[in-house]
Amino acid sequence: MIHVHGLTKSYGPIYALRGIDLDVEAGESVTIVGPNGAGKTTLLRILATLLQPSSGEARVNGMDLSTSSYDIRTRIGFASHRSLVYDNLTVEENLTFYGKLYRVPMLAARTEDVLRTVGLLSRRRSRAGTLSRGMQQRLSLARAIIHKPELMLLDEPYAGLDQESAEMLEILLDAVHGEAGTVIMTTHDLERGLSRGNRVVILNKGRIAFEAPSSSLTLQQLRDTYWEYCREGRGAEEGAS
Repeated sequence: MIHVHGLTKSYGPIYALRGIDLDVEAGESVTIVGPNGAGKTTLLRILATLLQPSSGEARVNGMDLSTSSYDIRTRIGFASHRSLVYDNLTVEENLTFYGKLYRVPMLAARTEDVLRTVGLLSRRRSRAGTLSRGMQQRLSLARAIIHKPELMLLDEPYAGLDQESAEMLEILLDAVHGEAGTVIMTTHDLERGLSRGNRVVILNKGRIAFEAPSSSLTLQQLRDTYWEYCREGRGAEEGAS
């Protein structure tokens, strides 16, 4: 599904990513953890074709990100703590816009199904800008799955959510994983990261410092390993995560 080799991203003399090698098989759920500035968001934005790498190779289903960006985007759903929806459009209008962009067949029926899945059917005519933080996150997920992607990229999906909204998100992510068999998620929440991923990757200073199957780690082992590699705090990617 995903093949990344020697991936780098620099901003002048500052490196956000330093030679990332990562392979993700179809059907895997991979959690990436690391401190602010580790390069997590940069990596996901590159995989989502929203950012060009400085060097290295990145492929999704055998397609090169630099030459097949549109075809890759039709197979990817990307959701972050920034909703990436239009505040002045209604919930339904947002999904219709993105559905047309990706040429979703039977769009009206698909939109209704997705709104029901994320619990926003009753708010379909509300402007996105009037929604609560938790509802905006649900809309962000709805936007990301409207075209039935094969791969979901989730960047800090729990950020800024209260406990009730976070629990609702857990239910929604189960549904998302059911629709898109492969998921890569970044998070600062080690407990949720361990429970949701088949594999845990620790990213620090733009490099993969550690990776292991989730089943081989207890939460305490993950915490100890995390602090072993990330004790120094901020990485090379200043101001990003």
